[in-house]
Amino acid sequence: MRRRNLSGLTTAACALMLLAGLAPASAADSGREANRHRSHHERAYRTVGYFTQWGVYGRDFQVKDLETSGTAAKLTHVNYAFGNVSAEGKCFTGNVPGEADAWADYARPLDAAGSVDGVADTDSQPLAGNFNQLRELKAAHPGLKVMISLGGWSWSTHFSDAARTAASRKALVSSCIDLYIKGNLPVDGARGGEGAAAGLFDGIDIDWEWPGSAGDTDTVHRPEDKRNFTALVHEFRTQLDAYAKSRPKGGTKPRHYELSAFVPTAPTKIDAGFDVRRVMRDFDFVNLQGYDFHVSGEAATAQQSALYAEGDFSVDGTVRDWVRRGAPARKLVMGMPFYGQGWTGVTGGGDGLGQPAAAPAPATYAAGYEDYKALRKLAGSGQYTVHRDNRNGHAWLFDGTTLWTYDDPQVLRAKTSYIRDRGLGGAMFWSLDGDTDDGELMTAVDRGLSGH
Repeated sequence: MRRRNLSGLTTAACALMLLAGLAPASAADSGREANRHRSHHERAYRTVGYFTQWGVYGRDFQVKDLETSGTAAKLTHVNYAFGNVSAEGKCFTGNVPGEADAWADYARPLDAAGSVDGVADTDSQPLAGNFNQLRELKAAHPGLKVMISLGGWSWSTHFSDAARTAASRKALVSSCIDLYIKGNLPVDGARGGEGAAAGLFDGIDIDWEWPGSAGDTDTVHRPEDKRNFTALVHEFRTQLDAYAKSRPKGGTKPRHYELSAFVPTAPTKIDAGFDVRRVMRDFDFVNLQGYDFHVSGEAATAQQSALYAEGDFSVDGTVRDWVRRGAPARKLVMGMPFYGQGWTGVTGGGDGLGQPAAAPAPATYAAGYEDYKALRKLAGSGQYTVHRDNRNGHAWLFDGTTLWTYDDPQVLRAKTSYIRDRGLGGAMFWSLDGDTDDGELMTAVDRGLSGH
């Protein structure tokens, strides 16, 4: 269910890659702390981090880790990955292996040590799990927004069907708003019920991969997806705005629910699925694919996230392609990887880049895919040499046999400078569990966007 390459991988290659604070001491201190949080969360640049539902298991990456690492104070948005769409064209949850995980979402109890607020969940509270922890995180960081991200590589299966008619689009959007924005969760023992998650989600992120183009092996796509996607986005905008206006105003303006999407790099995929000028009117922002330009299922090593690359996919090329088609630069948020792509059995000598490889490199969770925190250790082990292309903005590790291409703080500083120079909307990260325990990458981005 993680991000996938969109540059024309074979089915075999795709298959290879799918194997996955202390409280202030006084009122004055409290005021200063609140101002510090406001300065981070209400600044001009968006910093959007994906939190993966399944990361709480084998990776043991919990919502609390966003607090202890200092990352939460540097984020404007947390995108919760993912929500699923059923064959009937509705947003849903439950405990269905490979399809939905209500246990992780809102049923799993956390003890005091694992909770953001240091208080253990009770057996009777209607909201537990990741959703309750995200609610606690928002309470600790005023202004932090949480978005539900729908789809992803594995769960985009039924988007095309659900978007085919005006009636089906209305039904899909209504179900998503009911489940996530209104927070009407299915009852799961003592958990869930009407309004159980109300107020948690501040908007919806559409991760349909990809309208009009091939995605995962079972994902349906049609030529009319482009037209239907445009209509679906507008339906989301219309219903979100209508619900915001229906809420009690209390003397203030109606609340605005944000709408975003994860969008591709390849021009063929942009043109097949995105009427850019029209959809950008309804989106608050879009997260640009800034990684997986090349993946470890390919037969030769290559960069996966270069800032510039002549005759190849790159961040700069992606930005230019979206701006050229009518996207406002201020609504473009640059995707950055908190992981690397790796190959082993590399031959041909030199620095290893652009050379034949035998297979994806062995890794902690899935061959060919490794978290930054693990690659950082490799970089300091003395076994690997760190190589850099400073002109084009990317880095890689090579030990003569195995190569990993990845972003480190030096690369991210170059990318944040680019964001500031080009007037882009900010930075996005897939995914937050790949960073170090002290949030090294997040800190580099935070400082870079601040001009430090």
